[in-house]
Amino acid sequence: MWQGIKNWFDPEELRSVGTTPDYRFSLANERTFLAWLRTGLALVAGGLAAAQFLPKLPMVHLREAIAVSLLLLGGTVAIRAVDHWARTERAIRLGRELPASRFPAVLALVVGLGALLLVVAVLAGAING
Repeated sequence: MWQGIKNWFDPEELRSVGTTPDYRFSLANERTFLAWLRTGLALVAGGLAAAQFLPKLPMVHLREAIAVSLLLLGGTVAIRAVDHWARTERAIRLGRELPASRFPAVLALVVGLGALLLVVAVLAGAING
């Protein structure tokens, strides 16, 4: 595990694996990585916004729970992004099948469930307020 994390920060180690691919594939992998980073950053920003700007919600500490959940999810997305980028780049250089990932589906379900829970919280606040 630690070796994998260390490899994220060592571009020479990655370049020593396999053969140099068509640069378009590496650039496409990098664009995907940057898209994941933007998603993680948006989740972190949403968490900070929730902590600072959401009014008190009907359930005790719901605002804080939303903020912390978004912050943790944003951090998870960022870490997952760099891991997927490194594994994909290695697969491209070795001519192997690209690594499969369930993470996009899990992230979509978590975001959808979170949105549904927020709808319930907003409606509960409207009914009680």
